[in-house]
Amino acid sequence: MYVIATAGHVDHGKSTLVNALTTMDPDRWEEEKQRGLTIDLGFAWTTLKSGADVAFVDVPGHERFIANTLAGLGPAPAVMLVIAADEGWKEQTSEHLEAIDALGIERGIIVLTRMDNGQRISEANVRDKVAGTSLSVAPIFAVSARTGEGMEELRGGIDKLLPADEVLQQACAMPARMWIDRAFSIKGAGTVVTGTWAAGSVNIGDRLKLVTASGEHDVTVRGLHSENSAVDKAEPVMRLALNLRGVDADAISRGDVLTEAESTWWQPEVIDVRWRTGPKLDSVPRKLNLHVGTASVPVHVRGLDAEHARLTLQGRAFPLRLGDRLALRGPGLDALAGVEVVDMDPPLLNRRGAPVRRAQALRDQNPFDASAHVARKEAVMKETLAAAGFDVANKPASLVEFRSWWVNAQAIARWTAQLRTIFDTHLTHHHLSDGLPLATALSALALPDDSLVSIAVAGARLKRDGAIIRDPHAAARDLGPAEKSVAIVEAQLAKEPFVAPDAGTLDELGLGPIELAAAERAGRLLRVGPIVLLPSAPQQAAEILGQQPGEFTLSQARQALGTTRRVAVPLLEYMDARGLTRRTSDSARVLMKTT
Repeated sequence: MYVIATAGHVDHGKSTLVNALTTMDPDRWEEEKQRGLTIDLGFAWTTLKSGADVAFVDVPGHERFIANTLAGLGPAPAVMLVIAADEGWKEQTSEHLEAIDALGIERGIIVLTRMDNGQRISEANVRDKVAGTSLSVAPIFAVSARTGEGMEELRGGIDKLLPADEVLQQACAMPARMWIDRAFSIKGAGTVVTGTWAAGSVNIGDRLKLVTASGEHDVTVRGLHSENSAVDKAEPVMRLALNLRGVDADAISRGDVLTEAESTWWQPEVIDVRWRTGPKLDSVPRKLNLHVGTASVPVHVRGLDAEHARLTLQGRAFPLRLGDRLALRGPGLDALAGVEVVDMDPPLLNRRGAPVRRAQALRDQNPFDASAHVARKEAVMKETLAAAGFDVANKPASLVEFRSWWVNAQAIARWTAQLRTIFDTHLTHHHLSDGLPLATALSALALPDDSLVSIAVAGARLKRDGAIIRDPHAAARDLGPAEKSVAIVEAQLAKEPFVAPDAGTLDELGLGPIELAAAERAGRLLRVGPIVLLPSAPQQAAEILGQQPGEFTLSQARQALGTTRRVAVPLLEYMDARGLTRRTSDSARVLMKTT
């Protein structure tokens, strides 16, 4: 299926034309049928001779219902601009063309209706009117829905309007997003929402995220319907009704959005936009209404230069993508304006000259090139960039890919230099330190994500060892003030290797936990539980115990080593843990190896 929205002045025959094409009356309300006036969105569909399904979203033509018109045009991938040949170009013809142009809808058809009543406007006149707009090259068809004149040619033109399969496949691969135009409850089924499904795919049973003005809801798809028939799967582009579990219909309004449950859609409250159509930016009021998809929200407009502005959404945010086309309207605006989203996470403008510099940056950068955005943020997950609409097919040279991140190369150089400085400074002030605590590094670097510390560690030629960052290439350092005391302990243990100094002796020598840890890292001493020995002590003990005939007890080991229980117990447990000895019972051990 493909979806086409109508457009055109009130009473120019849009609904009559849709009826003639589909044999369905798109007007849904009794009031519409009685008054012969479309008030809200109407829907109809047909199958062309080619076998292609086409659905129509019929929009109101009266100026009082322009908000409904924009809600119908907003999500539409194509449009059919209808002009009554016997009346010619009218006010809402211009306004609807402004809306089409503002929203950047380029796929379209122009239809001159009521040709049987005479013709007051020529195709040449129409071509002059649409010149310079997104419909400047749209084909024009002259028809009469009453007599059937030109209708077959129009159906053929609609068939040619449909996109190639490759275009639809690209839309299917995009993150899912559907702007809701209706929400209601059906007895026995529950909540149902409808909209134009134009991106991504959805299956029965899928989890989705519903974004509303009051917050987000996790919902599950209970059923899918298109053209009043149940379907198992939906793909672009089709009119779709989704039966949802997890939310009441009363909680949903036109303008709410369905997205993938795990998607990382950006929902910015402040965006920078490029002015594309409409009045000059310097004449635009500061307070307007922004129309996006089926939604409308007040915005504050701040001009940056003649072609760029900053919009601040008032009251709610929406899932947006770079390149989204939005329409602006409101009191004081002579015509609808169209803008294109070029930045969804813009920098603050809180310094003198910031707006001018920002405008220059927007003029210079390609909005779909991730370089500038990542440079400002230092690192961004590739998935997040893709969801925002950045071009991630080809990584810019200024970025480095690290796991799931794109990282700015200059940021890496800065992190690396900063970490090396932090590391060296820390060891200068903590001479006996085991290294730089990881927590200290993370706090000082303030990285976008803690996992990125690995890049800085590698760049600084350091090594992360658990919660400590060390220099694997550093030569063994002397022990500073502790050097003399450690040498005394070494000399004592060289004479009596298993007579470990007691805690009082170590305190007198000024050897606390920090000094002992430093001596151990330097390979000078070995901490075995609560005692201190030479690093050679376990192997030396194994050689002595190897002279025992078979199994030996703790008492026998103590006597053989010429030591006390205070030393023998932790030493033997240390040797057990390293496979030098093995317990054979609660009271006996056996030597495993002596080399």
